[in-house]
Amino acid sequence: NAEIELLHTDGFNHVPRRRIDWATQVTRHSLGWVCARDTSALAGFVNVAWDGYKHAFLLDTLVSRSCRHQGIGAEVVALATSEARAAGCEWLHVDFDTELAPFYFDACGFRPTSAGLVHLGAD
Repeated sequence: NAEIELLHTDGFNHVPRRRIDWATQVTRHSLGWVCARDTSALAGFVNVAWDGYKHAFLLDTLVSRSCRHQGIGAEVVALATSEARAAGCEWLHVDFDTELAPFYFDACGFRPTSAGLVHLGAD
């Protein structure tokens, strides 16, 4: 929990939120997750949520600021993609901020789609 929250704080530039039990959250709601480590700490993470059948969803793709631009993000997404396929999923979804389009489209092989989003409240 502490390592993932530290990576989240670094990757998404927010104040730590100690109330999140990451281990329980990903165990209950995820097909799996991929972690990458440098010599001393968690360097990358992606959570693969799913609908229990054919659709999987990438959430919280993160690479620590000190480890970016080394291919770690593409590697964790590639492994997550491979494992979702092996689990029988037919579709892997991801949404992202516009500036991350080159990463997801070029480095990870996603293709553009139309999607919708409803904001349900403050964080």
